[in-house]
Amino acid sequence: MQAKERVILALDVNTEDEAITLVKKLREHVGLFKVGMQLYTAGGPQVVRRIQDLGGSVFVDLKFHDIPNTVASAGRVMTRLRCAMFTTHASGGTEMLRALAQAVEDEAANLGVKPPLVLAVTVLTSIDQRILEEDLLIGGMTVKDVAVEWACLAEAAGAGGVICSPLEAEEIRAVCGPEFKLVTPGIRPRWAAKNDQKRITTPGDAIKLGADYIVVGRAITGADDPVSAAMRIADEIEQAEGELSVN
Repeated sequence: MQAKERVILALDVNTEDEAITLVKKLREHVGLFKVGMQLYTAGGPQVVRRIQDLGGSVFVDLKFHDIPNTVASAGRVMTRLRCAMFTTHASGGTEMLRALAQAVEDEAANLGVKPPLVLAVTVLTSIDQRILEEDLLIGGMTVKDVAVEWACLAEAAGAGGVICSPLEAEEIRAVCGPEFKLVTPGIRPRWAAKNDQKRITTPGDAIKLGADYIVVGRAITGADDPVSAAMRIADEIEQAEGELSVN
């Protein structure tokens, strides 16, 4: 996998036209395009198809969290949409995750297509220890403890990987093995603003810690020259890969 293919660009914009402009500009410089709640609410499945028609792979980030049957049905829809990967919440529990994973596998077999990668969200990168304890009422565990436990639950239930902070990636990789995919948001190059995420690191460090893919948004889309920013991030990933191969 080329370094640029590890980069998932978050299309956190308000309109379909804004998203398509970014796709046309950056499709040669990133691996996937993330369509999250903001853009999907504005454009629906049509925006996913338009990106695919332009040659882009799509990561649909809607973070499904509901009763097992509802989430499984949503997984079938995602499979028919032919997205490369999509998200659910690990906190939905084993029964929900198993129903989703089985539904995706069955639907893909019926269609004769490759199933999308089911990614379970562990702990959002906007959540720190205070929020975990005071707002979510999870006591006696660190953020990392919760992320690792939910990653193990997701793997056992049939998910293909997780969304986790790069700060938890190393430990999750150690317990879940090399085939389990780790996608890390909370990526901020040293030259970019931190914004609202708390548990963050740089692109190169994320790769060294075990991430397969990194999600980058404003560091690219908000840059004066988005193409140059994307290339700079890919160069940093390539350098990190080189250091890992030496070690």
